[in-house]
Amino acid sequence: MIAVAGAGAFGTALAVALSREGRPVTLWARDGAQVADMAATRQNTARLPGVILPNGITVTADLADLAGAQALLLALPMQALAGFLNSHPLTAPSIVACCKGVDLAALSGPASVIQKARPLARAAILTGPSFAHDIARGLPTALTLAGGDEPLQHLLSTATLRLYRTDDVIGAELGGALKNVVAIAAGVVIGAGLGESARAALMTRGYAEMTRLALALGARAETLAGLSGFGDLVLTCTSAQSRNFRFGHALGAGQAFDSALTVEGIATAQAVAHLAAQKGIDMPITAMIAALVAQKITLPLAIQALMSRPLKQE
Repeated sequence: MIAVAGAGAFGTALAVALSREGRPVTLWARDGAQVADMAATRQNTARLPGVILPNGITVTADLADLAGAQALLLALPMQALAGFLNSHPLTAPSIVACCKGVDLAALSGPASVIQKARPLARAAILTGPSFAHDIARGLPTALTLAGGDEPLQHLLSTATLRLYRTDDVIGAELGGALKNVVAIAAGVVIGAGLGESARAALMTRGYAEMTRLALALGARAETLAGLSGFGDLVLTCTSAQSRNFRFGHALGAGQAFDSALTVEGIATAQAVAHLAAQKGIDMPITAMIAALVAQKITLPLAIQALMSRPLKQE
């Protein structure tokens, strides 16, 4: 049995994809009313409307039902991950983070948070360019599984969900986290009407920032050039399906954004700006996004500051 904790759009989509090939999946949601509705309608109407839950999915609000799983997938917001693990004794041989970001308190990624809380489990992270609706509809998707072994790779792969394995957990964690910050910046660029050329430049310089920090923290360059880095960066910086991009677009256009939606890049920008300052690593785009979301700088001043930086070699 595969257990998925978190019945948001992504957790539900993974449960749907994995159960289609005969694997029994138990999907946990905190809200009992949501569980009752999903069990009755066989849909997650609030988070993933229009997708029918296969019969192989058992929906529950009782964490005890996740005991005995071969793998536990944690599809929870990054900033809620440590609290969940510290509050519940739930474990499994393999525990897989399905979120992207940097913990504000620990300044570490999700697999690191899992390893600290469950030192006897194999901690892994599933990351890469993916939207929940694509996975749930069975559209071809390729992801990175960092820290997992070959049996876990096969357990979580399907005919339409292809997993590539790596042992570079730091690179995979940082690629997935940092691209959200750049996606907010890309959204700001388009929302402010600065044009496609500016977005291309922003993505390129943002990728340079991602690589600088990742290499300084022990990651490998090829990981950042793969699905968990460059691949995810392209997807989230160019599609309105990305919450981070949509948030940035609203910010750039001076529009309101639904505060009920989780935008991982907001907290990640704050954490990474702090981490970069500690390490003495130059990350101007990240610093400007952190200042923007904290309302410490206006958009015109942020643009002026970035465009007036000293000229240098690429």
